[in-house]
Amino acid sequence: MKRQDNRRSKMKNEKRKEKRDFRPRDSRANKYEDSSAFDEGLQLEGRNPVLEALNHNKPIDKIIVKKGGIEGTLKVIVAKAREKGIIVQEADKEKMALISKSNNNQGVIALCPAHEYCELSDIIASARNKGEDPFIIVCDEITDPHNLGSIIRTAYGAGAHGVVIPKRRAVGLTAIVSKTSAGALEFVPVARVTNMARAIDALKAENIWVACADMSGKEFFNSDLKGAIAIVIGNEGSGVSELVKKKCDFTVGIPMYGTIDSLNAGVSAGLIMYEVVRQRKFSN
Repeated sequence: MKRQDNRRSKMKNEKRKEKRDFRPRDSRANKYEDSSAFDEGLQLEGRNPVLEALNHNKPIDKIIVKKGGIEGTLKVIVAKAREKGIIVQEADKEKMALISKSNNNQGVIALCPAHEYCELSDIIASARNKGEDPFIIVCDEITDPHNLGSIIRTAYGAGAHGVVIPKRRAVGLTAIVSKTSAGALEFVPVARVTNMARAIDALKAENIWVACADMSGKEFFNSDLKGAIAIVIGNEGSGVSELVKKKCDFTVGIPMYGTIDSLNAGVSAGLIMYEVVRQRKFSN
């Protein structure tokens, strides 16, 4: 781990150019928090369909139930969901009506992924079974489905072995993500993890370097991105969280020469991914 020691030592001695996070801007940054974020999503409505999905272990990202009066079948649904580690969120009658695609949701809506998730270990094993150094994209609280779909599409084009997303405070594999990926979601494994900091620890335990995209980082084209690598891309509004950033081995930044101080998450991820490609395929 000599290279890691050198990198960390160098980072401590370098002055930060700026104190800002790497914050890809996007007008849809808070869309996931609004009911419109679920447009075109795959969802089940009604007590029996949701209960059947739970009983048959259908992948579910989140279950939304009406606020107050959780009784009968709804109480069973909530208990089963929590037992399976599925997020349960209460919403008032007005928000339920906005999210619902039917006129009879019976106080419960299940949001399902457009594609099944895999395990982080599956992504690593797949790369090594091919005799390749793992190349993984880690999305820290990406909330815009268009950005996530774009990242998955670029990851496929760049030959990345998989994408990692968090279970909470982030968009899942919705139909919009699938559509934006232009079919790439069928080929790029996506792991959904409960704790991103622990996931990064797991990557490092597998001797995979973890690079954080950050405004104060060294220019990405002057950074060593060879070997087994994971690139962490942050939230559209606040960048990579401080806890996750501290877990990373080093930071990489994209220099900005205009008056706008950052790029959106999808573009930023694409630039750094193809620098990994350049260093792997075209540099001496």
